[in-house]
Amino acid sequence: MEVPVSRAGRSGPRSSAGPRAGAAWDRGAGADSGADRAPALGLAPDALAVIARHGAAAYPDECCGVLVGVDGARRAVVRALPAENTRADERARRYLIDPEAIRTIERAAQAEGLHVIGFYHSHPDHPARPSDFDREHAWPWYSYVIVPVAGGAAGTPRAWRLRDDRSAFEEQEIRGTEIP
Repeated sequence: MEVPVSRAGRSGPRSSAGPRAGAAWDRGAGADSGADRAPALGLAPDALAVIARHGAAAYPDECCGVLVGVDGARRAVVRALPAENTRADERARRYLIDPEAIRTIERAAQAEGLHVIGFYHSHPDHPARPSDFDREHAWPWYSYVIVPVAGGAAGTPRAWRLRDDRSAFEEQEIRGTEIP
């Protein structure tokens, strides 16, 4: 995975509005852990189906797309929008989303009162766990859904969110949800 949007002229990974207040992580309760726990991610069944179909269709290459939804008291994906993997090499292990495609999706989402809240991609013939490369190129705040695809068949996706200190990903529980 590569960071899909240029940081030039931006204060962070989102538009000038930045990540919204109230989206802070729930700090770990146990004295032993001290780790951050990523909030659960609501994922509409239609969005989940799009991700699975896209992963299977792109196999043996990685698929990729943008997660559009709401963030506040809870984070929920309303739509998963497939994007073209514009990566010229290593497409079976890496993806790249054209920055202009993300900007276009972001503007359309904002017109509907929604936000780009994350990205998805597949791991062909590998588990749905972020790689070191994923961690090095991801941004905190966003949700990252990874779907494993074995032999062309999509498996069970998992969701992740990078810690603010970028040291590791924390898994997000995926909750099926009907979004109006």
